[in-house]
Amino acid sequence: MNHYPMWKNLLIIAIIVIGAVFALPNLFEDDPAVQVSASRNAKVDLALMADVEKALQAQSISYKRAELDDDRLLVRFADGETQLKAKDVLSSSLTDNYIVALNLAPTTPSWLSALGAKPMNLGLDLRGGVHFLMEVDMDAAVSLALNGYASDFRTLLRDEKIRYKNIAIDSDKVKLEFRTAEDRDLAEAKMAREYNQLQLEAIDDNGTPSLNATLTKVALRETQSLALQQNIITLRNRINELGVAEPTVQQQGESRIVVQLPGVQDTAQAKKILGATATLEFRLVDFEHDVQDAINGRVPAGSQLYYHRDGRPYLLNKRVMLTGEHIINAASTLDSQSGSPAVSITLDGKGARAFSNATRDNIGNPMAVVFIESKTETRQVNGEMVKIRRQLPEVINVATIRDQLSKKFQITGLDSTTEARDLALLLRAGALAAPIEIVEERTVGPSLGQDNIDQGFASVMIGFAFVLVFMVVWYRVFGGIANLALAANLVLVVALLSMLQATLTLPGIAGIVLTVGMAVDANVLIFERIREELRVGNSPQASIKAGYEKAFSTIADANVTTLIAAIVLFGFGTGSIKGFAVTLSLGILTSMFTAIMGTRSLVNVIYGHKTRPTLSI
Repeated sequence: MNHYPMWKNLLIIAIIVIGAVFALPNLFEDDPAVQVSASRNAKVDLALMADVEKALQAQSISYKRAELDDDRLLVRFADGETQLKAKDVLSSSLTDNYIVALNLAPTTPSWLSALGAKPMNLGLDLRGGVHFLMEVDMDAAVSLALNGYASDFRTLLRDEKIRYKNIAIDSDKVKLEFRTAEDRDLAEAKMAREYNQLQLEAIDDNGTPSLNATLTKVALRETQSLALQQNIITLRNRINELGVAEPTVQQQGESRIVVQLPGVQDTAQAKKILGATATLEFRLVDFEHDVQDAINGRVPAGSQLYYHRDGRPYLLNKRVMLTGEHIINAASTLDSQSGSPAVSITLDGKGARAFSNATRDNIGNPMAVVFIESKTETRQVNGEMVKIRRQLPEVINVATIRDQLSKKFQITGLDSTTEARDLALLLRAGALAAPIEIVEERTVGPSLGQDNIDQGFASVMIGFAFVLVFMVVWYRVFGGIANLALAANLVLVVALLSMLQATLTLPGIAGIVLTVGMAVDANVLIFERIREELRVGNSPQASIKAGYEKAFSTIADANVTTLIAAIVLFGFGTGSIKGFAVTLSLGILTSMFTAIMGTRSLVNVIYGHKTRPTLSI
C-alpha cells in the first residue's frame, strides 16, 4: 500500500545528492584578492602577471598565488590588511590602462569548479560597501531633448532658406518666431515631414507668426526612458573606470537607479565621479560682436555669454560644433610643447566628420572648449528646503584653429594633472543624459558585513535547532523523519541560490528562516492527519496513506497562495524585497518536494513493508 517504485526513490536521492554537491562550495571561505583588469587596448597576460609579481616582491608583500581568470588577473592574499597594501602598490605601479579593484576570490576545489558549482553571491549588507539610490532629473532630460531639437530647427531652416526671427525653449516646448506667416507655414510643412514625434501648433503671438513644437506623449515617455537607460550605461562605464569588482547598477521605478559598490568605503570619491554631470562643447568665438555689450545685457540673438575659469568673458556662438557624446576615448597626458596637463581626445566616425567639416570652414577663427558641470544645491525658500539644480559652464581653453581637425586632437588649459585625469575619466565614460541626484546613501563596513553573516547564520541555526527538538519530542520517529527532510530542504535552497547565482542579503536570510517554519508546517499537517485516522480506528498503513493524500490539498493551497504573494513581491519590489521574495519562492518549491515526497519516501522505507506496524507518532 505504501511503496514508491524504485525509480522514484532513486530520483529523490539523486536530487538531494546533486543539491548537496552544488551547495558544497558555500562551505569554503573566500580569499581576499586584488583584481587587475584591462581598459582600452591593454592586455591581461603572463607579462602583466610577471610585472604584478615583481611589484609585490619589491615591496615585500607576500601573496598566496596569482592566476589568470578570463580577462582578469586575480592575486590572492592571506588577510584583508595585506590585500589593501597590495592594491595601493599595484595602483601606483601599473599604468592608467589597467583597473585595480578589491575582490573576494572563491576557494572552491577544482573538481567542484569543473562541475560548474559556485558559491552564491553575497549582498552589500553581508559583504560591505556603498549603496546609492539616485534619481534622474526627467525635466532636465526633456529640456536637453528640446535643446537638441532647437539646434536641428536652426540648421533645417537655414538649409531651406526659411527666414525666422528667433528660436527658444519656452517651458515644455520649442517656440519658433517667423517674419511672415508664409515662412511659418513653409517651416511647418517641412518640420511635419521630418519630425513626426513632435506636435506642431501654429499661433500668432502679439502679431508675430509663431510655431510651437511639443513632444507627443509617446515621444515624451521614450525620451525619459532613454535618458534613464543611458544614465545606467554611463554609470556602469564610470564604475568600471573606478575599479570596482562585481558592482550592481539597476533601474528602480521610472526615474531612479540603484548603485551598489562592494568593497568601496571612500564615498567621497565615488560620489564625485558617479554624480558628476560633465560634458564638453566646442563652440566658435563670436568676434563680430562686442563682448562688453553682451556683459551689459545686449547679447546677440545667435550668441551666448560665457566666462573663462580665470574670469575673462567670451561671446560664443549658440551653435555647437561638437559635443562630448561623440568622444570614444580620452586620456590624460602632457602637452608636448608647453608640458602642461592636457587631455587627448579620440572621436567616433560621425563626430570626426562633423568636426572636420566645422574646423575646415573656420581655419583662422578662434574656438572655445566649454566644460559644463551640473550641480544640485539645497536652499531654503519660503521656509522650505528646495533642491535647485544649476549648470556651471566655464571656458577652459580658447585657441585659433590652425588646421583642419579630425579624429584625434588635444585639449589644453587645465589646471593640474588631477583635473586632466578626472576629465578624461568622465569623457571616457560618457556624459549623463540628464543630471542625477543622490537621494539615499548607505555605507556598510566589512566588519559589520561579517557580523551580519554571523548573526544571520546563527538565526537560521537557532530556529532550525528549536524545530528539530520540537518535532522529535512531539512526533517521535515521524518528527525525526521531518527533521531529515528539513535539513535536505535547507541544502536544496542553498544549492538553487548557488546554481542561479542569486545574491543573498539579510532579507534573503529572513526568507530562509521563514522557509524552515513553512517546511515543517506541512509535515505537522500530515502527521496530525495520520493521528486522526488512527484515532478513528483505521489501520496504520491506511492512516499513512490517508494522512498524506488528505493533507495534500491543504498544503498545496497554503503554499500556492504564499508563492503568489512572493511572485508579486518580486515583480513590484526592489532591492532587498526581491532578495526576500527569491529565497521565499525557492523555499516554497523545495519544501513541497522534501516535506511531501521526501518524508513519504522515508516513511515507506521504514513502515511500508510491515503489515501491522506500530507507528511512533
